[in-house]
Amino acid sequence: MNEVTERPANEGDAPCMTALMKAAYGVYVPRLGKSIPPLDADYAEELHHCDAWVLEAEARLCGALFLSPQPDHMLLVNVAVDPASQGRGLGRRLIEKAEDEARKRGYTEIRLFTHAEMSENIALYTRLGWLEYERREEAGVPRVFMRKFLT
Repeated sequence: MNEVTERPANEGDAPCMTALMKAAYGVYVPRLGKSIPPLDADYAEELHHCDAWVLEAEARLCGALFLSPQPDHMLLVNVAVDPASQGRGLGRRLIEKAEDEARKRGYTEIRLFTHAEMSENIALYTRLGWLEYERREEAGVPRVFMRKFLT
């Protein structure tokens, strides 16, 4: 893979973001037995409600990050890497971008939630210093809530 560049997302990225999310999250559907919110989201609409960045390599989107500032923390809404680009540290790069952006905005905490069956993601966040603080079901979805205190 050639050089990977990072830039703010724009409305023109929405179709590619949709395809990227379907590729990244679609692998979980057989395990979970149903679709999950990132597969059904309207990414053109998400860009109006979240701050978003993309990673590009070889003129194609290979990663995406969505953040939502909250009153007392930054919420990492969504982070995904195209399966063809996984294993190269791009997920870690996007998570570090989220943490850096939260720090720049004066937050001392960043949070996220993920499906309880996405054990690979939970393990990655744990390796990166995130702590689980709650598990609960929302709208029939078992979720794990995690946070990281920023220094």
